[in-house]
Amino acid sequence: MLRQIERFIREQDLIPPGSAVLCAVSGGADSVAMLHVLCRLRDRLDFTLAAAHYNHRLRGAESDRDQRFVEQFVQLCCGRHRRGDGTVRPAVPLYIGSGDVSAQARIRGTGIEETARDMRYAFLRQAAEEAGARWIATAHTANDNVETILFHLARGSGLRGLGGIPPRREEIIRPLLTVTRQQVEDYLRSHSLPYMEDSSNAGDEYTRNRIRHQVLPVLEDISPGFAARLADTAALLRADEACLTAQARALADRAVPEGGGLAIDRAVIAGAPDPVASRCLRLLLGRLWGGDQNCSAVHLGALLKLCRGDDPSGRLYLPHGTDARRVYERLILAPRLGPVPLEERDVPLPGGLECGPWTVSCQEGTYGGQAQGPWDFWLDRGAVQALRLRARRTGDRLTPPGRLGKTVKKWMIEEKIPRFQREVLPVFDWDGRPAAVAGLGPDRAFAAREGQRAWHIVVTISE
Repeated sequence: MLRQIERFIREQDLIPPGSAVLCAVSGGADSVAMLHVLCRLRDRLDFTLAAAHYNHRLRGAESDRDQRFVEQFVQLCCGRHRRGDGTVRPAVPLYIGSGDVSAQARIRGTGIEETARDMRYAFLRQAAEEAGARWIATAHTANDNVETILFHLARGSGLRGLGGIPPRREEIIRPLLTVTRQQVEDYLRSHSLPYMEDSSNAGDEYTRNRIRHQVLPVLEDISPGFAARLADTAALLRADEACLTAQARALADRAVPEGGGLAIDRAVIAGAPDPVASRCLRLLLGRLWGGDQNCSAVHLGALLKLCRGDDPSGRLYLPHGTDARRVYERLILAPRLGPVPLEERDVPLPGGLECGPWTVSCQEGTYGGQAQGPWDFWLDRGAVQALRLRARRTGDRLTPPGRLGKTVKKWMIEEKIPRFQREVLPVFDWDGRPAAVAGLGPDRAFAAREGQRAWHIVVTISE
């Protein structure tokens, strides 16, 4: 397995020489095996290694148990080591984070799994920055890939979904992607390595667990080696997807900025084959929204029909407050809000106001330790005597609780806030600096602590 992973890393160029890698370690079998393998490969592949563990606080004492296990494992198995030539290999540093996923899911109105993933990856990116790591390694195996493909197949998917989990996506790498779960268990057994069992993996409440426990065993029984072969098939499908996307990107590059959005000759899209045209439209929307956002097949089909139709002034309303318009021979994609500058206003404390599309409510109360959200947050009443609503300014910085400070612009890009919203998101200014930013949350210097009198601020947007 070690040689297989090394070969995969080299073939995919997942860890270029001289890199720094942050290894995400849950304490489960896959992540423990990955950390152990990467420890053994770091000299041979010339990279430095750090580890990170995130406590989701979803399983009570079991979550805390997993954290203690990871701390002990890293200390005992990844400590300082003297090489054969007498030099010393440094210990692997460990970064620990935690968050109340359940509370944050209630505030966001999102599912537990989605919220946990968002919070975990936000922590991993922060830890990677602190560690100086360019890459974040996660322990997805061939079995995880198969489960993902089957889930997409059952739900309905194109090549993108059937390609499964890619070896690399942005800064995330998956060194174990060609390794099966059985190989992982054999490796741990042969090296007498302990790991923690997650009790939530035993039940069938989650869709992935049902695929893992009920579907995969049947497919493996029908065709032994199914998981490995499907992983190979997924690699071929990803190559096909990359080819089509490259063709679509060449078309999307013909778009030009216009009216706060993007404009393109509608014939460029209308004349392309459906697989290329739909990908081109997806790319254009992703550029407008500031990230590779998903768009449903229904919306993409309607856009393609708009480009190929006879109506020279048709219009569609799309997600994320976006309009699509035919203006004779051009297709224009633009934010419904438009590039309307945010009017500076004083925020009544307490009270409320409407400013453009934004509604701000501010109430006084005692902060009870609730999760600080991007649109629903608490500011220390003693530190904030007045607030002024304004747009982002060059040089504005924000240091969210428990995270490093960055410019507001960098935070907006990292959090994938749509580009057209970045200049109109309200900044809550106190004495010339941001006390909070809508969509990002409060600055650590102004965030309320439990038991303090505080301003409870809620920001909403009208569609």
